Amino acid sequence: MTVAITILNWNGKNWLEKFLPSVIRYSPDAEIFVIDNASTDDSVQFLNNNFHSVKIIQNQSNSGFAAGYNEGLKSINADIYCLLNSDVEVTENWISPIIKLFSEDKNIAAIQPKILDYNQKEKFEFAGAGGGLIDNLGYPYCRGRIFDDIEFDNGQYDDETEIFWASGCSLFIRSQDFWSMDGFDERFFAHQEEIDLCWRLKNTGRKIYYTGRSKVYHVGGGTLNKQNPQKAYLNFRNNLTMMLKNLPSSKVFFILFSRLSLDGVAGIYFGFKNGFSHLWAIFRSHMGFYWQLPKSIQLRQKNQIDNYYQTRWLIFKHFLGSKNDQ
Repeated sequence: MTVAITILNWNGKNWLEKFLPSVIRYSPDAEIFVIDNASTDDSVQFLNNNFHSVKIIQNQSNSGFAAGYNEGLKSINADIYCLLNSDVEVTENWISPIIKLFSEDKNIAAIQPKILDYNQKEKFEFAGAGGGLIDNLGYPYCRGRIFDDIEFDNGQYDDETEIFWASGCSLFIRSQDFWSMDGFDERFFAHQEEIDLCWRLKNTGRKIYYTGRSKVYHVGGGTLNKQNPQKAYLNFRNNLTMMLKNLPSSKVFFILFSRLSLDGVAGIYFGFKNGFSHLWAIFRSHMGFYWQLPKSIQLRQKNQIDNYYQTRWLIFKHFLGSKNDQ
């Protein structure tokens, strides 16, 4: 089973310099590729001068995470793609448990390792933590992270279990499954495209898995930090689009109406907390959702699973005090 580690780069020379050595050291049986999204720094020259074993694929433009990977992966032949953020430190033997899971169950399409915080290594990291789940209103969360509340790693997620979505921060996926879904939805640009992809795979009966026997450390926020209004815009727009594409028909209208109302409340809250730019970002996200609506309806699959969520009304339980009532 061949593995290609693929790192999407855009002006990330500093991340490559810091973290690529660990990837090379602990991935002796994998091919390593850097897909460069038309960087304007000297990333490519730096790679050519210092990492001769790393193969470079140069995209012609910075078209975002989704389209950048779609374009770059076309040139890579492997059984398993590992989509790895450039700001991730991997650890010894991080690939073996994942290949073992793929070998044992042919119905597993994608797997993520345990994702810990590089700067606070005893804690989980926001983007993935102990495996991604979703509530009945379409709010993504993780084992080890609900909204901004993040757990310490005390071994509580050292298991191997089926999850709903695997983080794009460190995403192992069978190449045939990636392309059977036509890859990422490029309209997303960045954020939640991996959740959409996993949801589409689950709609076809494929499995998404997590293993705590493999771990990586993620810095996070290397391209857009959490306070950037563009991040809010992409997250809110993409989440609505993802739900329209993937929710079962019996639930789509009620849940979208509920979420549009809750997003209005969130916009007012973020406006007071972070300034008008965040309120405006959420308003723009709804306009972007409406603009994409015809295409999103067209992309709905023939079948949508009913048991897509693991908990109900997460936002109310969390913010009204019942955080442990899952």
